[in-house]
Amino acid sequence: MSTISGPAYVVGDNIDTDQIIPAQYLMLVPTVPEELHKLGSYALSGLPDDLYPERFIARGEETSRYPILIAGRNFGCGSSREHAPIALAAAGCRIVVAESYARIFFRNSVSTGVLYPCESAERLCERIRTGDLVEVDLQNETISVGPARRRLKSLGEVRPVVEAGGIFQYARKTGMVSTP
Repeated sequence: MSTISGPAYVVGDNIDTDQIIPAQYLMLVPTVPEELHKLGSYALSGLPDDLYPERFIARGEETSRYPILIAGRNFGCGSSREHAPIALAAAGCRIVVAESYARIFFRNSVSTGVLYPCESAERLCERIRTGDLVEVDLQNETISVGPARRRLKSLGEVRPVVEAGGIFQYARKTGMVSTP
């Protein structure tokens, strides 16, 4: 996949894993399909209503209409939970474009291979609004809103790992580990 497009959902700085997927939903097991679907329905439900009156997942819905998440600095900070990127992906998010990431969220996104953790070279969360139609071109490392096109930092060696479906699938695909 080289292009992801659709409406974006925009959040600010320091969105932590408790806001991405509140702790009470961590008992859901992502390897069980029904529970994965349920986990996705709670993605970003920890965001405060007063700051984010438009929800990532509309009330009464189970998935998001936003395949692209735009964030500020330090996205995914807080506790280490693989559930955070998994919940976003289960909700329909395909890519997060943030100014910067907490290291553990970035690593969990790559190791699970469920979404692309792209970094922007500039502060997009103040230029893009929730609902704006956005196109991310992974091949050319750009993000576009209307005619405005901006550069993204290169995913480098991370991109093929995500495209393979995570670190274990990548290792199998490249012959680093044998397939049973």
